[in-house]
Amino acid sequence: MADCIFCQIIDGKIPSQKVYEDADVLAFNDIHAQAPVHVLVIPKKHIASAQELGEKDGALLGKIFTVIKRVAEEKGLAEKGYRIVNNCGEDGGQTVHHIHFHLLGGRQLTWPPG
Repeated sequence: MADCIFCQIIDGKIPSQKVYEDADVLAFNDIHAQAPVHVLVIPKKHIASAQELGEKDGALLGKIFTVIKRVAEEKGLAEKGYRIVNNCGEDGGQTVHHIHFHLLGGRQLTWPPG
């Protein structure tokens, strides 16, 4: 999608601080960090939101969560814990229409988030 900011990051048209990358998944630091560690994990395949996922995407989702686990371990979050957030649709707070997962940690996280 030419106008999708995450697709532009994947294509290298917009710079990012990459944390992890393979053929299917990219993880990079969020420029609007809400915690000491705030990494966005996205599939390279454009999928607008969780609402568009189907059975065919199961392996990709498994890989995304494996990457989240790996990044959490590398960032020292595994022992004390971390939060994974996915916003779906306008009322769910989704502002970029490319499915993505926020990995947040490095401090005690409160509920509601903030």
